[in-house]
Amino acid sequence: MAEKRRGLTYAQAGVDIDAGNRMVELIKPLVRATARPGADSEIGGFGGIFDLKQAGYRDPVLVAATDGVGTKLKVAVETGRHDTIGIDLVAMSVNDLVVQGAEPLFFLDYYACRKLEPELGAAVVAGISIGCREAGCALIGGETAEMPGVYSGDDYDLAGFAVGAVERDAVLPRTDIAEGDVIIGLASSGVHSNGYSLVRRVVEKSGLSWSTPAPFMNGKSLGESILAPTRIYVKSCLAAIRGTKAVKGLAHITGGGFPDNIPRVLPKGLGARINLAAVPVLPVFKWLADAGGIAQNEMLRTFNCGIGMIVIVSAKDSDAVMQAFTRSGEKVVTLGHVGKTSDGERVVYDGKLNLG
Repeated sequence: MAEKRRGLTYAQAGVDIDAGNRMVELIKPLVRATARPGADSEIGGFGGIFDLKQAGYRDPVLVAATDGVGTKLKVAVETGRHDTIGIDLVAMSVNDLVVQGAEPLFFLDYYACRKLEPELGAAVVAGISIGCREAGCALIGGETAEMPGVYSGDDYDLAGFAVGAVERDAVLPRTDIAEGDVIIGLASSGVHSNGYSLVRRVVEKSGLSWSTPAPFMNGKSLGESILAPTRIYVKSCLAAIRGTKAVKGLAHITGGGFPDNIPRVLPKGLGARINLAAVPVLPVFKWLADAGGIAQNEMLRTFNCGIGMIVIVSAKDSDAVMQAFTRSGEKVVTLGHVGKTSDGERVVYDGKLNLG
């Protein structure tokens, strides 16, 4: 009698359940390291649990944010450096939460690839764990998806989702933002996680490889320097908000730069006047502008140019707020002020960026 033909398996179709289980075991200690009051530090259930009462809120509203890291992922894949991209993933969502005055409580991630390599996936989650600890939020769950036919080669994708809380009477931006308020800038750590399609095009145009020594930074390769993780502003912003009671508004400078992000927190009829000479332009942006022949206005609407977070305060409180951020380790500059808009322009500039 002829032997029965063996049927296909899920593994033969390209999905390895055992690899997924190995990755879960690898990341369990990383998840536990993010435990905080209110969070269940174990994974493996169908959903993550968070006890809002344990977090100490009396009359909270929840704030949610989701984001990815764009084509910065391509740089991570092409350089083989996966240990910091998870920090970026957390930063992009938690920085958006704190703009509303919210404390990040928990985070979930989505990791999708063609073929799961547990050690690589664990390296990504290690970065997520670092980012969660920096932001003070718990990693309470996520999804790992192995999808042959959707992704090719070594490519993978990431998405993050964060939830925070803020007392109902402390939601930002405040309604009293007014003409004459001071605009403060907090320095960025690099390109952060926006504009990487243009970054990659500039690198291609320059003829350099990711392993080439960075033209703008001693001791690091171009790839390593371009992958510098996004700064997480959560703890410094919460300290200033709670310690001074004077922060009126915050704006996370992401895609769209100053012109798209600052108006999002300003009342109708008001805009921002920015002194570009005060922007601490980082060497990476000077190199990108020069190597790519990128005009100033294009730099301003694509990159953070050296400022990752905007803070709005009254003139009388500006010194106290700047001191609070300095104590938290931020590099702080006065960028300009809030004023009435004219001709529909909500962000106007004085001077020029120091791109030389």
